[in-house]
Amino acid sequence: MFYGEYEHTIDRKGRIIIPSKFREVFKEHYVEKFYVTRGLDKCLFVFTEEEWRLQEQRFKSMSFTKAQARQFNRLYFSGAIDVTCDRQGRVLIPQYLKDYAGIKKEVMIVGVSNRIEIWAKDEWKRYYESAMPQFEKTAENLLDSEERG
Repeated sequence: MFYGEYEHTIDRKGRIIIPSKFREVFKEHYVEKFYVTRGLDKCLFVFTEEEWRLQEQRFKSMSFTKAQARQFNRLYFSGAIDVTCDRQGRVLIPQYLKDYAGIKKEVMIVGVSNRIEIWAKDEWKRYYESAMPQFEKTAENLLDSEERG
C-alpha cells in the first residue's frame, strides 16, 4: 500500500506535507482520518484507521497483568493522535511526537507497506547507514527461518 522514501520539510506552522503518492492511496481506499503515534527506532508510525483498529486489537489482547505489556500500551496509545490532511495534504504533528522522534525541520517520510513512518532526516540517514550493510544477511536469516517455520 505505502512504498518509497520522500524528503520534506516542516513549514512555518509546524505542518508536514504527506507525499502525493500516499494521499492517492488514501483517496483510493477512502481514508479520511489516520493515526500517528510513537514508533520504534525513534520514528513516528502512521496508520490508516482500518490498520490502526487491527493494531489496537492485537495490543489490547496482551495481558495487562504483565508489566511490559502495560508499559508498551501506555506509551504507544498515550502518544496516539488522529489526524486528517488539509486541502494541501498537510498535517499538524503535536510537538511531543516531534520531540520523541527528534524532528526539527527536515523529515523523511517512508512507506513500509501497511504503515508510513516519519523520521527526522538525520535519524533516518543514521538508521539507513547502519542497517543497509546487514540488509542481505538479515533477509537471508528472516527468509530462511520463514521457510523452516
